[in-house]
Amino acid sequence: MTTLVMTDSVFQGHAIPAGHPERPERLRAIERVLDSPEFATLRREAAITAPLDQATLAHPDEYVRIIAASAPAEGFRFLDGDTSMSPGTMPAVLAAMGSACRAVDEVLKGIFANAFVASRPPGHHAEKATPMGFCFFNTIAIAARHARKAHGVKRVAILDWDVHHGNGTQDIFWDEKDILFISSHEMPLYPGSGAENETGSHGMIHNVPLAAGTDGAMFRAIYEAKVFPRLEAHQPEVILISAGFDAHRRDPLANLRLEAEDFGWATRRVMEIADRVCGGKIVSLLEGGYDLEGLSSSVAAHMRELMKA
Repeated sequence: MTTLVMTDSVFQGHAIPAGHPERPERLRAIERVLDSPEFATLRREAAITAPLDQATLAHPDEYVRIIAASAPAEGFRFLDGDTSMSPGTMPAVLAAMGSACRAVDEVLKGIFANAFVASRPPGHHAEKATPMGFCFFNTIAIAARHARKAHGVKRVAILDWDVHHGNGTQDIFWDEKDILFISSHEMPLYPGSGAENETGSHGMIHNVPLAAGTDGAMFRAIYEAKVFPRLEAHQPEVILISAGFDAHRRDPLANLRLEAEDFGWATRRVMEIADRVCGGKIVSLLEGGYDLEGLSSSVAAHMRELMKA
């Protein structure tokens, strides 16, 4: 079996205000990396569109309809200071959602060893009924619920190593008993949540705040002590990764000091756990990463490891 990559040309139609960090060049940079000969054995498939009601796996129906109706016929509509919609936003949102669920299907059916979904907009800041942080629907939460509904999976683990706290994923799964959410993130930093004492109704939220300046050696030690033991103890049937690469030292939106090799190491360690507990089943979804060089090298390191499955 090989690794599946879901790629996304639909996002190019999601217009972004000038100077905004969430720009289509990010996906183009990833495409250029994946076009290199070392990734020739990857199976690449184009994004597919999900029905709108797929979003109700993680969001109230009324909220889903409000977001869909908020897209303007022209120009931009700002939902908050950084989260705007254009006429192409909803096709991109539905493609991101569809691609995530397709990747879950293919991995859980055993067609692919694992998968990486290179789609935008991101999702982990979208709460049950609040868009924020460039996010409209919480794609990874939808993918987790899809795994349970469509495949009968009970225990899911979500590991979020984006430099910003996955407040939306935490909000959606606060009352869950069988979905473990682990988030490592710089703190203090946007959106301000993610303290260690935020553990959810059943202790299934596990936050691991990182201080500004945390480098690769510190990151690795913290993950060995606080992240991997909790991840393996949950015995998930599938592991989902909110793969943000904005903890890279070059990223303009944060202050951690990771290198691309640190993301490769984290990927390898998660794969080792996945091999022991869930037959290697991993689905990784792109979140942040706003320096093109840092993003490209980090995605390459991530993919090199996934391809070794």
